[in-house]
Amino acid sequence: MWEKLAVFIIRFRLSLVAILAVITVFMAYKAKDVEMTYDFAQVVSEKDPDMLYFKQFKRTFGEDGNVLVIGLQDSSIYKLGNFNEFRQLTDTLAKVQGVNGVLSVSKLLNISKDTASNSFKAAPIFKAPPRSQKELDSLMRVVNSVEFYKGQLISPNTGATLLALTMDPKYLNSSKRQAVMNNILGFAAQFEKKTSIKLHYAGLPYVRSTMTSKVAGEMKFFTILAMIVTGITLLVFFRTWSAVVFPLIVVGVTVIWCIGSIVLLGFKINLLTGLIPSIIIVIGIPNCTYLLSRYHYDYRKSGNQMLAMTRVIRKIGLVTLMNNTTTAVGFIVFAFTDIAILYQFGLVATINIFAAFIISFILIPAAFTYLPPPTPKQLEHLDAAPLTKLLEFFDYLVLDRRPTVYIAALVLVAGAAIGISRIEAVSYMVDDLPKKSSVNSDLAFFESHFNGVMPLEFEVDTHKKKGLFKLKNLEKIDQFEKYLRTQPELSPPVSLVTFLKASTQAFYNGNPSFYRLPDNSEKNFILSALANSGGSAGGAGMNSKLLRSFIDSTSQKARISLKIADIGSQNLDTLMNTKIIPEMNRIFKGTGMDIRPTGTTIIFTKGNEYVIHTLRDSLFMAFGLVGLVVLILFRSFKTVLFALIPNAVTLILTAGIMGYFNIALKPSTALIFVIALGIDGDNSIHLLAKFRQEMALNGGRVREAVSVTLSEAGTSMIYTSIVLFVGFSIFAFSEFGGTKALGMLMSASLLITNFSNLILLPSLLVTFEHGKGDTDTNALIRHYDESYHEEDDDADLNLKEMHKASDYEGDYSI
Repeated sequence: MWEKLAVFIIRFRLSLVAILAVITVFMAYKAKDVEMTYDFAQVVSEKDPDMLYFKQFKRTFGEDGNVLVIGLQDSSIYKLGNFNEFRQLTDTLAKVQGVNGVLSVSKLLNISKDTASNSFKAAPIFKAPPRSQKELDSLMRVVNSVEFYKGQLISPNTGATLLALTMDPKYLNSSKRQAVMNNILGFAAQFEKKTSIKLHYAGLPYVRSTMTSKVAGEMKFFTILAMIVTGITLLVFFRTWSAVVFPLIVVGVTVIWCIGSIVLLGFKINLLTGLIPSIIIVIGIPNCTYLLSRYHYDYRKSGNQMLAMTRVIRKIGLVTLMNNTTTAVGFIVFAFTDIAILYQFGLVATINIFAAFIISFILIPAAFTYLPPPTPKQLEHLDAAPLTKLLEFFDYLVLDRRPTVYIAALVLVAGAAIGISRIEAVSYMVDDLPKKSSVNSDLAFFESHFNGVMPLEFEVDTHKKKGLFKLKNLEKIDQFEKYLRTQPELSPPVSLVTFLKASTQAFYNGNPSFYRLPDNSEKNFILSALANSGGSAGGAGMNSKLLRSFIDSTSQKARISLKIADIGSQNLDTLMNTKIIPEMNRIFKGTGMDIRPTGTTIIFTKGNEYVIHTLRDSLFMAFGLVGLVVLILFRSFKTVLFALIPNAVTLILTAGIMGYFNIALKPSTALIFVIALGIDGDNSIHLLAKFRQEMALNGGRVREAVSVTLSEAGTSMIYTSIVLFVGFSIFAFSEFGGTKALGMLMSASLLITNFSNLILLPSLLVTFEHGKGDTDTNALIRHYDESYHEEDDDADLNLKEMHKASDYEGDYSI
């Protein structure tokens, strides 16, 4: 089959290149529509019960993660000139398209009792800009007397204040988000310039916008950097610009296909899919390296470009396809998950790994059969042997010091086990950003002054219409809220209870000592007054928009909303499971009410655990699939074990490094092991394929076969590992912690796999392979890219067809 395919590719190379060009233009056209996203909820399955509950919660009460906060701590804000600038900033931001509402000190309402109409009236505290410092100070005393606002907009301990913007979800989830954020940050920057007051930013809209911008920037940066690094590596290896330009064209076309496929599949660029273009470059270059090195080798033997390139396709096509398949295994397992972000990452990467294979096997043969043949100087790399001494040392260890190899492997694995025991499974909402980033420093500001800004929600269900207005139910909610206020990681809660407390204070003419729930004698009057207030202009009643976001239409369910510090998934689990939930169950036990935590923060934390468990299952699936590929290729269960044991050692040692360097286990680091297994498995297949062929050629003499395998296959394996090592090392320059860990751990894995596959695997072959039985006849792989023998070249290839291809110019008929 591969002989016919080789002839077909060479004969119809112009047509095939034209087809690729048309597809590339189409993909480039689609790629222009790619969008960015950063959605925390993508890490949890759409079918997960907590996710379904959270969606229902949002349908009832609205979004919880659409508030952007701008904070400051500067006493000069309460100077007349600066305060009026702050008021103007508030009014300006309220008019920004994509902002649904703004709440700040300058826009606060004061609720007062209207005895004549038996209702409450809500009026702005600052009806007009203050005209004097005395007027401003007087109005600020009114603000500070309203207990409802303490801890929400003004820190009672430090005097810090914040401005909260409610964002329109339609803009947050579209390409318009960045323009909205740029407008907001632009107006805020003008305020800073005028007043010299430092502003701090936080909230999920800001975090997502920052992440999206950085993902877009890093995708471009790493794509270009990967091109440069791999290009230099190719130039050093092949010493000719043609061997640099055309492989880069191959991966460049693949990147265009990659981005176009993201659009065609209906996906968006996120933190994971943003890595795929640069990963594809790193993974795609070895295809070109194999093709070119074999082309140079066979051209030096035959002196015929057409014949040499046809032999290359015929001989290494299947092995390269299987290597790409093994690499794809590390990604395709993600496509079997029901986690959106992993599914998209796995599917896009898998499709484009095979696309890179197809593109390289068309463009490289087409280009290099039209270019002038390689010069003797360009072929010098075939005789270079910088690694000969190292491979001879490996051969010595394998043949004469196997016990030492096994003891060293056991010691390393035992040491890695200690490192693995130190790994902690923990993640933070913004931990992929560097600790010194503005996002983290601003987050620390809000955690210091307001106990955090990450959303945390509770839903209370009384199971009865208007059940929320039973005093005993309100008292239980109040009891729970008082407990929540004792937790230093949480901000003061906002709920129906806090609205009723504010109403009671208003009923007693704003006296702060009456900020409490109404008693039985007050309840009916206050509830009646609230009901009467709903239809009035600026009303503060039960039908007001703000209060409707805290109770449902039947007054059966209530929302308790608060903010939490980004304390990490591990500490959040501890806080919820050892403190809040036990106390919650104790308070509401026997009341007939149900209460349940939810919100973006809860979903994110669950997603962390969910993804790690999913990746663990994916790793087992990847082992199974790699084993299946090896079984199909070699038709030997023993060979499957030979392939999997060294790769298991590689992953164990990589995990040990992770523990010793305090790299936490989280979704962005857990996926490394699955990817590494797929990439590292390539080396095992290369070595085993060469070993099986040498066994068949020398009559089953294991030691001789291993020596030849190491000397001939070892060089290309090490060179390939170097290319991949250099390629993945570029990710160490990322600002994202997970991406940086990907670069570090993948690079470590690629170094370790040389020990596993060039020392441990050959040692296992010498110890346990006895050369008995037919190990070649039944195998799917009959040839290997390092093994070419004159006796089967001319006999198997149809030279007449090659001459036709060489002479062919415009007629595609055979």
